[in-house]
Amino acid sequence: MDANQSTLEPPETEPTEKPAPPKRGEPRKFRANPVGSIYSQVTRQGLARYIAKLPLIDRFEAELKDLSDRDLRKYSLGLRHRAKSGESLQKLLPEAFALVRIAGARTMNMRHYEVQLIGGMIMFDGSIAEMETGEGKTLTATLPTYLYALPGKGVHVATVNDYLAARDAELMMPVYQMLGMSVGVIESQMSSEDRRKAYACDITYGTSKEFGFDFLRDRLLIRQTREQGLGVLGPLLAGKSEKNEEPVQREHYFALVDEADSVLIDDARTPLVISSIPGEAEKVAVACHQWAAQAESEFEEDEHYEYDHDKKSVELTVTGRLLVRQIPKPKLLDTVGLIDLYDYVERAIKVKRDFHSGQHYVIRDGEIVIVDESTGRIAEGRKWSYGIHQAIEAKEGVEVTVATGQAARITVQDLFLRYRHLGGMTGTASSSKGEFKKIYRLNVIKCPTNRIPQRKIWSDRVFGNSEAKWNAIVEEIREIHNQGRPVLVGTRTIEKSEHLSRLLEEVGIEHEVLNAHQVEAEAEIVSRAGQPGKVTVATNMAGRGTDIKLGEGVHQAGGLHVICTELHDSARIDRQLVGRCGRQGDPGSTRQFMALDDDCLLIGLGPKRYKKLVALGANQTGELPSYAKLFKKAQRRIENKHFGDRKVLLYHEKQRKKMHREMGQDPYLDSPD
Repeated sequence: MDANQSTLEPPETEPTEKPAPPKRGEPRKFRANPVGSIYSQVTRQGLARYIAKLPLIDRFEAELKDLSDRDLRKYSLGLRHRAKSGESLQKLLPEAFALVRIAGARTMNMRHYEVQLIGGMIMFDGSIAEMETGEGKTLTATLPTYLYALPGKGVHVATVNDYLAARDAELMMPVYQMLGMSVGVIESQMSSEDRRKAYACDITYGTSKEFGFDFLRDRLLIRQTREQGLGVLGPLLAGKSEKNEEPVQREHYFALVDEADSVLIDDARTPLVISSIPGEAEKVAVACHQWAAQAESEFEEDEHYEYDHDKKSVELTVTGRLLVRQIPKPKLLDTVGLIDLYDYVERAIKVKRDFHSGQHYVIRDGEIVIVDESTGRIAEGRKWSYGIHQAIEAKEGVEVTVATGQAARITVQDLFLRYRHLGGMTGTASSSKGEFKKIYRLNVIKCPTNRIPQRKIWSDRVFGNSEAKWNAIVEEIREIHNQGRPVLVGTRTIEKSEHLSRLLEEVGIEHEVLNAHQVEAEAEIVSRAGQPGKVTVATNMAGRGTDIKLGEGVHQAGGLHVICTELHDSARIDRQLVGRCGRQGDPGSTRQFMALDDDCLLIGLGPKRYKKLVALGANQTGELPSYAKLFKKAQRRIENKHFGDRKVLLYHEKQRKKMHREMGQDPYLDSPD
């Protein structure tokens, strides 16, 4: 099997001789030992100003490294006093970073690399540090987090789910506690009192969803207090028994966003909404959804409705509207107007066509739970708006939860733009740097790797149809597996991960499957994925945030091999999967598989061209390498469409807020109705 190394990657061999480490405590200029060839480009990458600070950090580290734990904590408290007295954090940076570096080495035996110090400075400056997988982003985050926590105004660290928030807080807590910092975690199902305590800590870990909902609940509470006529005296008059009726959050001072592309971009199209109490029309709405779900099968495309493939919208024709009138209805629907019934039917047709179990959602404990397409994880607490969620519930025959009016709403963009200071980190941000700059005013700066990457990118393989593609994937898994190398296979949906699992079972290859059904065992499955001969099948980036460490003998065999079974809607997601191999200078390889009947071509090129490609592929037995560029073109079109959707949402949100302010209303609490 020929392997073609990407021209974008550095040379795959490390220097045979490494310089001797510096003497303990010796101040020194920047060393180029593990990453010299990369740092030679510092001027072009805009990193020179950060590298210039490294000797100063080293000098403070040398001066402070012999302090006792107690004296180190006292020194940290002294920094806090200076920060609260008005001394600039920029001036305190070298001392603060040196303290965190010492604390990391003492409590966790993990001393920050120089590239991690650079990443910390990038985030402190209000930018996004693009760091490769395995470069230690969680440890790097302690640097700007500690520095911004010094003034005592509170720091929020936003992660993609509750598990990662709790894990990162627990891992890094010893570092913060040695320096006199308190750490809290916000999780789902917490009481108001526990949330208040967590927000009162110097550093608070949580998800953007929880931070946003707490902001909305606080705003609703403040309005309620004012309407009751208590005003600022409310908390004083209420007494201890009603302390839970006080806001839980403090001011929005600094937020550090982990997996910034996932949180700030992928989640940005879904507003956070708190529903109001349902009214008398509850039973009628449920009956309408259930009736439409049953009637949907009688409507045929082109005859009864027209489907816009670009906008993914359904519109009934005149014949379709006549059919709505003719279909028998329960007596409960007698009061519902025809226009509303048309909407219910169009919605039922749309969810039948565009929302699929195992890809967009799963049914768990009798509830419809959204699957985040960009991560493959369960999106706890989220629901689709405009009646889509209820239509899916009716389609699947589970209890229909009535779509109520909104009591409060905020978008991800609005939430994070409220912070006075904002920074982030991720492994894949360069392709979206224009959007980060335009919407969040964040620069994206690529951070060098600690060691020269050894990843090999093998040539793409394109097949005429999915059957030929899956057979080739199974054969490549078998070949790599027989070499004793571990294999990680990324699929786009839960259904396809289970399909590949069945194919591997048929040929007798042992493997583990990681998708939204195994969320509790996610970290454990991923941590085993680097063992010799291990085969792991995962949806998208399930397991993102947990390092895959190579087992004994795997390094010599060639490292982890990553197989991408299908292009995703965003090239960033593909890069995230590729980034699972070749961490910290480990060897590794990756290959992309594609077929002419992949969903990417349907979504990106439209149904007419897609049908022609499917027909062409049905008659092909060999590979079709010349079509690889077509997939990239389709992917770019999808990315542009999604970017357009986010821009439209941002524009409408700005207009909505402007309208509310002109009317003297609260843009977060008052419904546009």
